[in-house]
Amino acid sequence: MSQGKISVDWQNQTLHADLNKGICLAIPLHHEKPQPNAFFAPLYNASPHKVGDWVGDTRTGAAVNFFNIQLNPHGNGTHTECVGHITKERVAIHDTLGSGVFVAQLISVYPSPTDEGDRIVEDMEWDKGIEAIIIRTLPNHPEKKQLHYGGTNPPYLNPVLTERMAKENIKHLLLDLPSVDREEDGGKLAAHKAFWNTNGDIRYDATITEMIYVEDSVPDGLYLLQIQLPALMLDASPSRPYIYPLS
Repeated sequence: MSQGKISVDWQNQTLHADLNKGICLAIPLHHEKPQPNAFFAPLYNASPHKVGDWVGDTRTGAAVNFFNIQLNPHGNGTHTECVGHITKERVAIHDTLGSGVFVAQLISVYPSPTDEGDRIVEDMEWDKGIEAIIIRTLPNHPEKKQLHYGGTNPPYLNPVLTERMAKENIKHLLLDLPSVDREEDGGKLAAHKAFWNTNGDIRYDATITEMIYVEDSVPDGLYLLQIQLPALMLDASPSRPYIYPLS
């Protein structure tokens, strides 16, 4: 491995990634600017901690910035979740993600309209042997980075598709939607359950990352994926997926 570069053995070939050419898929959250939101969660907020007359903000005379944050991982921007999202068993994303580095394929797709007015990602094709799929839905409006999805019935995935992903051992699914399931589905969560195989041998090492954004300038294809997240013992955590082109 040379400085800034890494080689990956995959499918009987050696692929190369330049770590200086990473592309961030996370939507940055700023408490003073428009931000994405889903499921009517309280907005992300950051505010200086106060103790008596002391305020933890250098702009008001404090020596340091000392902020508290309010955040709901599922509703406030880019996040990665594990099967603990839907099980009574407490499972933490910190314990299930592993190294966070995988071979991924970026695929752009138009959701298909249904007679009921929904838009569904029905099917797609991917290369054999990949560990992760990154879905960019089309059209790819930049407003995804600040859209409030609550009550809008955004597109979602056909559970037949996520079941196929599970059967073909796709461990990590990333998409630019607030959920793999319909916003209001009566609690069925069929696509989540199919991906994690909750009716069989549960796939504890599989993850779903939602509310990413992939710029139009990033071509479909193979990438080295790194999912970065804080060590929170929760079913989901804010995350920072990075991809590096593979050649």
